[in-house]
Amino acid sequence: MIDYLTTYGLTDRIRNTVPVTDQTQLARVIGEQKELYQVMTAAGPRSAEITGKFRFNTVSRADFPAVGDWVVCRLTANGPVLIERVVPRFSQFTRKMAGLTTDAQVVAANVDTVFIVMALNHDFNLRRLERYVTVAYDSGANPVVVLTKADLTDHVQEQIAQVEESAVGLPVHAVSAITNLGQGEILPYFQEGQTVVLLGSSGAGKSTLANWLLGETVQVTNDTRAGDDHGKHTTTSREIWRLPNGGLLMDTPGMRELQLWDTTDTGAIAQSFQDIETLAAQCRFRNCTHEREPGCAVQAAIADGTLDPQRLVSYRKLQRENAFLAKQTAQRAKVLTHRANKRRYAE
Repeated sequence: MIDYLTTYGLTDRIRNTVPVTDQTQLARVIGEQKELYQVMTAAGPRSAEITGKFRFNTVSRADFPAVGDWVVCRLTANGPVLIERVVPRFSQFTRKMAGLTTDAQVVAANVDTVFIVMALNHDFNLRRLERYVTVAYDSGANPVVVLTKADLTDHVQEQIAQVEESAVGLPVHAVSAITNLGQGEILPYFQEGQTVVLLGSSGAGKSTLANWLLGETVQVTNDTRAGDDHGKHTTTSREIWRLPNGGLLMDTPGMRELQLWDTTDTGAIAQSFQDIETLAAQCRFRNCTHEREPGCAVQAAIADGTLDPQRLVSYRKLQRENAFLAKQTAQRAKVLTHRANKRRYAE
């Protein structure tokens, strides 16, 4: 009998986190589209939905199940599986929901490795990459940069060098599904039961990458748009697939907008900009703003060409954005606490 849960990443750590009863069991969310879920149970895949009590007790969008989550659920004879609770996540890729709403959206949960996917054509954008690296560090998973469409550029090594300066210390791999370049470099990340998520902007080549790694067409792909060399957005849902070697691949829709969630507790910005943080520690003044102060190591690095001035601009922008969001989330936390207390008293 196939042990579906183990093949989909169940470990003793997860199994021992939440005890189940005779009426409940663990399952993993392997697909989601507009609160319609597909879960992998011990007996195989099933459709699922959350219970009314679960919905009543949620206070934030982040409380809802996300692809990759382990959930405690109840099986029904004829209807869908009923999700009763979400097991605490060991990693989660979170972003602020688009628009003016101050709420978190969990894009992927319980992943071991984040592939930050960026194409080597007109999608190439170092400032956007720095934002993705920051959010990836905040997730608790291991970030890796995968540069797709290497067949569309004559400057692969130069672009890799630029990426290594913007994603300090991260593994960087250039690949092409057309010429079969680089597959051997990234397959080792897909060990038995390990989950890798593909994250990137619309048209970065994630669907093509997924099909290439899986050896079959599981995601529809489109040609690049005429005139600007950008890929067309194709993926509209989140799903997990199992590779022939036992690794798990999660694809996600391309993101037209990636806003930070509060990264204060994880120090993700400091991790993403380790080079600037190291230089700042060498400044003459501890409260150096890296503008006009004498003895500023950051400005000295810009002057001698070892630090891109646009990287400092990006660093400051993300710091300001995070500080503003931290204030908003603190205010929202008070509202959510009040709402939760009202519900508790109503029970």
